[in-house]
Amino acid sequence: MTNHKPLHNTVSELRAAYLAGDTTPTQVVAEALGIIERTDKDIHAFLDVYKEQATAAAAAATARFAAKETNLPPLLGVPVAIKNNILIKGERATAGSKMLEHYRASYDATIIERLRAAGAIFIGATNMDEFAMGGSTEHSAYGPTRNPLAPTRVPGGSSGGSAAAVAMGAAPVAIGTDTGGSIRQPASYCGLVGFKPTYGAVSRYGLVAMGSSLDQAGPLTHTVADAKLIHEVMVGRDSYDATSRDYPVSSYVKGTPLTFGVPRSFLKDGVDADVLALFDKHCAAITAAGHKVVDIELPLFEQGLAAYYIVMPAEVSSNLARYDGIRYGLSVPGNDLLAVYENSRAEGLGAEVKRRILLGTYVLSSGYYDAYYKKAELVRTKMRAELAQVFSSVDVIVTPTAPTPAFRLGEQADPLSMYRQDIFTVPVNLTGIPALTFPMGEVNRDADCLPVGVQYSAPLGHDTRLLEIGIALYDERSL
Repeated sequence: MTNHKPLHNTVSELRAAYLAGDTTPTQVVAEALGIIERTDKDIHAFLDVYKEQATAAAAAATARFAAKETNLPPLLGVPVAIKNNILIKGERATAGSKMLEHYRASYDATIIERLRAAGAIFIGATNMDEFAMGGSTEHSAYGPTRNPLAPTRVPGGSSGGSAAAVAMGAAPVAIGTDTGGSIRQPASYCGLVGFKPTYGAVSRYGLVAMGSSLDQAGPLTHTVADAKLIHEVMVGRDSYDATSRDYPVSSYVKGTPLTFGVPRSFLKDGVDADVLALFDKHCAAITAAGHKVVDIELPLFEQGLAAYYIVMPAEVSSNLARYDGIRYGLSVPGNDLLAVYENSRAEGLGAEVKRRILLGTYVLSSGYYDAYYKKAELVRTKMRAELAQVFSSVDVIVTPTAPTPAFRLGEQADPLSMYRQDIFTVPVNLTGIPALTFPMGEVNRDADCLPVGVQYSAPLGHDTRLLEIGIALYDERSL
């Protein structure tokens, strides 16, 4: 039998190899665990590795393929890495924080139930910025993750551990969460495909909440087809999540000419020259493939970053109030109840989390609510109206995913410079639309050749259509 390393296989290729008898889930999982053992001491993509559970699940999957069962589930025997803010019953769910260092989930998240039913093998829990707050995975209480393509650089964040797990070959698929670009930016930095679904398309039940009106779970993969497969497993209304819903499926007929909108004025500041040159080349390739590229105006999108950094901290302040040292999580004794609150939160939460809680509490406080939070929500509403008008004349909005390639660890010490990395991704979360990123080329920084991603976004609920466009233009290389 041929040994197929996960690094070199898509999900469809793995399944074909299993069905042909060229390899088995037992062999693939053993290879994945070997990659983690050899590589992760330098990369630190994983917080926990589920060696025994994954090996047992692989043996069961191997037996099913050997028995030549019919109607096998679509992910049977496929290793999947899971961001550590997604609950897996009996396993640690730290959310990258000391506050939850010893917390073990008492139930499965809905997406975990659905992935498990589809045959996925959970290979381990991936590192992340604490409570998903960060764009580099340097803000984990358990130490930073490195980019497998350039270990002196960050993998992006907050789903940097998930991106690194796929990039280093430990799994062909990882699941991340995206509040302001936390799937798409790491995908861009690590040369992967990343997909943020329409808000509500995928259940948030069992996700450790950061920004409840912004969070969505989605896949990081090597191909758009794999992202589509994973999304189809996870998608759908969930009775445990009142914000979830079913959207009508809209499809793309391959070969149909499309109109792509480029917000040119949005790209004028802060984008590295070589990233912009790659983007212009990508747009020229879109035109050469028979599609149309037009300039569009999205003036409120340029205010999106400011609105996001009011809305998101406000929701953070509310969601993290539950970590008080009393109900669960880290508890540090004090002389009275207030001291327990203060000591537990002081010791259990990191600097970036505290920064966002303070900012969120401020914008929600009496006297500032109307001036900041209410105004940001008004901008958000107007952004949705602006988008609806733009999508009446274009099929897809296209931008770079991030203004720069992966930066060096410690390079973005100023929080504001880190926040600016999200300029193209946060408007997507504020408005709830789906967005897909995939590699558009590489740029050089010092001795490193670094991938750069392009972001496609589509109207609300057009997830399937957007993914099918990505398959036609990226997977099948029609550009």
